[in-house]
Amino acid sequence: MTEEAAPRRIVVVGTGLIGTSIALAMRAGGAEVLLADRDTASLRLAVELGAGSALQEGDPGEPADLAVLAVPPAAVAAALLDAQKRGLARVYTDVASVKARPLAEAAELGCDLTTFVAGHPLAGRERSGPAAARADLFLGRPWALCPSPESSAEAAETVAALARACGAEPLTVGPAEHDRAVALVSHGPHVVSAAVAARLGDAPEVALGLAGQGVRDVTRVAASDPALWIGILSANAGPVADVLDAVAGDLALAAAMLRAGAENGGPVAEVAAEKVTELLRRGTVGRGRIPGKHGGRPRSYALVAVVIPDRPGELARLFQAAGDAGVNIEDVAIEHSPGLPVGVAELSVRPEAADRLADELRARGWSVPG
Repeated sequence: MTEEAAPRRIVVVGTGLIGTSIALAMRAGGAEVLLADRDTASLRLAVELGAGSALQEGDPGEPADLAVLAVPPAAVAAALLDAQKRGLARVYTDVASVKARPLAEAAELGCDLTTFVAGHPLAGRERSGPAAARADLFLGRPWALCPSPESSAEAAETVAALARACGAEPLTVGPAEHDRAVALVSHGPHVVSAAVAARLGDAPEVALGLAGQGVRDVTRVAASDPALWIGILSANAGPVADVLDAVAGDLALAAAMLRAGAENGGPVAEVAAEKVTELLRRGTVGRGRIPGKHGGRPRSYALVAVVIPDRPGELARLFQAAGDAGVNIEDVAIEHSPGLPVGVAELSVRPEAADRLADELRARGWSVPG
């Protein structure tokens, strides 16, 4: 099958983070974008940001190439039925992070599934709403396509063309398999992150003062909107519960082993340490299986630590120095020093480039430990 050209006229129903980001990406590619949202303030802001123009409530005109339903999982089926009754487009898709339940509800409502291909761009931010939208949000990210048996080949290719136009990589997967997968790599981890972050609610100030990058990394996604996430978790409840049961089992065993070792010492402590070490090893193996950049195989990078003043322009200088040294920075993390106007930037680079970058930075006056 030949790849279709990107849709030239689309309707986006829902001007939150994902919907507005899709609109911005398509506008950047020259497409005409019409926007709709029951929240007039959100719609107005998306229009002001240049994401498109407001869809007229009356006659929508000629059907668009594609309508994107950027609504929560529980609203997908009703939104699809309404859009199809209005004749908004020739092809329809959604962006909800749960697929099986909305598809079943759409079938029950009598939606035309031949023109619908369920979709899910695997991208997001902790912030929500149109103000957080970015045209480059989907670059290099997977975009799951979950066609039903009724979906036409033309509809599937149109939605795949949308994903490619937004810079994403379309990946076809069954709805149930998709829901189990995102429970494992997204929905379950979100609840685990929230559980860890919840421990900080009543934490003493001395503990918070000692918080480093580790706890920030683990709790990052816990900053997301709880109202949004309860809808996602409820729509994918079974698979998420399975993941949480497995994680809870590992944690309960680790807690029991550590407690037994602490109370009994000697051989008991040695057995406990072995059990916990095995969990840590499994964690290392699992972390290493996460794909690397652009979905490729995981790579091992060297870290070059640089002390960086907390003032404007320092990161730009640092990146310029790396560029002058001919070194590509694969990733960067910044650890701020509590109470001090400095931090440590950890630059992930190819191992063979680490010494060259460190030498270049030292020559330019940067403090590079080690």
